[in-house]
Amino acid sequence: MTQDSRLKTLNSYDLLYQVALPLIPRVGGGNARTLVQALGSPEKVFGASLESLSKVHRIGEVFAKSILSHKSAALKQAEQIILRAEKEDVQLLYYTNPAYPGRLRDVPDAPLLLYYKGNADLNAQKVISIVGTRKSTDYGQKVTEQLVSDLVKHEALVVSGLAYGIDIIAHRAALKEGLPTVGVMANSLETIYPFAHTQDAKKMLEQGGLLSEFPFGTKPDAPRFPSRNRIIAGMADCTIVVESTESGGSLISADIAHSYDREVMAVPGPITSETSEGTNQLIKSLKAVPYTKFKDLEELLNWDKALAGPSVPKALPKRDFSGFPEDEQKILKLLQHAGPTHIDVLSRNTDFSMGQLSSVLFTLEMSGQIKAMPGKLYGLL
Repeated sequence: MTQDSRLKTLNSYDLLYQVALPLIPRVGGGNARTLVQALGSPEKVFGASLESLSKVHRIGEVFAKSILSHKSAALKQAEQIILRAEKEDVQLLYYTNPAYPGRLRDVPDAPLLLYYKGNADLNAQKVISIVGTRKSTDYGQKVTEQLVSDLVKHEALVVSGLAYGIDIIAHRAALKEGLPTVGVMANSLETIYPFAHTQDAKKMLEQGGLLSEFPFGTKPDAPRFPSRNRIIAGMADCTIVVESTESGGSLISADIAHSYDREVMAVPGPITSETSEGTNQLIKSLKAVPYTKFKDLEELLNWDKALAGPSVPKALPKRDFSGFPEDEQKILKLLQHAGPTHIDVLSRNTDFSMGQLSSVLFTLEMSGQIKAMPGKLYGLL
């Protein structure tokens, strides 16, 4: 069977190029999106000349030559990935795919392509990442299990990294409570790491899923774990660190979430405990809000109001925003229609970058048109 006939029975050529682009060395999510935005599509990247590639911002001639020298091998590998993905029921989620996690899409270094197997909605209304030390204590286990139990009434998606300690405790608690849970992996989906969690992973495929940015055949390797952590942080409304040593890997997830301007919480612990050094430091450095009870999370994310029951919203008088600049009008009209709105929702509905959006919101707030509210909500004054 020729390549043409195989791909016609499976997917469009668009997917072939979407899968192939991140397979080229050094073409990560940021560079890939720069190339696509400059040239129009992944297919056009592969068809571009040395001159066209070299002119793209941050690419240059050396990188352009590397792209041209690797493109044939990348396309061949992509074809095999597409065939295997269909056989093994793995979804290939390009970043424009509606099933791609929208919260993650908004971050600057989001993966261009994700490999996903499972049935959980990666765009669930409420998503919480729970991370922590591999050296978890009874205290950490108790806190994690209670946290997950409290998430049931919100039907939240629980995200973690399938690792020993707090991660697997969170996954198992979600399975027990009937919540969907997704494990983000630092290797490809066909290999469960650590192997001891294979049975848990199988259960998660029925009640959640497994997610990775790495193509088939990728083994677990230390440098890939920080990369994995940015997905855990980027997918969630809030990242909660339950326990961490002073230099624990979960602190990377917290730092990344903080850099994304996402909410971060940390569970305080005894000052005599090694596994509380990291969480206590996060709180001390103001990178995380203390998590002492579930109401802390509800108030931070305004979930408590969501559970307060239906109410009749106060009707806002129609206002004329025609005198405002166009970018400010977009925000004002959206808030007029929707009421108090989370900054991530504003970003998705205006197509502003987070930097541009923050600038416009600041201008409107200083001019007395809008107000900032808890949980990163904004509303009209």
